[in-house]
Amino acid sequence: MAEKTLQDLFLVTLKDLYHAERQILRKLPRISKGVHSQELAQAFQTHREETEGQIERLEQVFELIGKRPQGKMCEAMKAILEEGDEIMEEFADSEALDAGVLAAAQAVEHYEITRYGTLKAWAEELGLDEAVRLLDQTLQEEMKTDKILSKLAEEALNPQAAE
Repeated sequence: MAEKTLQDLFLVTLKDLYHAERQILRKLPRISKGVHSQELAQAFQTHREETEGQIERLEQVFELIGKRPQGKMCEAMKAILEEGDEIMEEFADSEALDAGVLAAAQAVEHYEITRYGTLKAWAEELGLDEAVRLLDQTLQEEMKTDKILSKLAEEALNPQAAE
């Protein structure tokens, strides 16, 4: 059996993240329609547009390493999104709905932040400078989205849910 390399690990993780982003892209319109807060719905719409660009950047990374863009089932993202679906069902008529959906969205963001950070570090190690730039651009977007969601939670949605 051939020894697996960091390059192999990079590719497997890239496929995983590509699939995760595509799952997120499919889910965001439904989520944004299901929340009460217009501000939260707008944040999801903005992130949907960003996600489209993130997928394009991942496709560019595939191209840089000479591989066809291809996803590998991301079980972690599937589970995180299913958890979000459960919250939407259980709390549909509740004041806590938006706070719960936002928390689920942050779980998505935190997963993405760890994956993009890891891929960026590996790309640096592999000397893939253009991939580093592309991955870092997405990493910065994910961290910005997480901050926006935190602010929205702290200033509006969590206090509303507590009433």
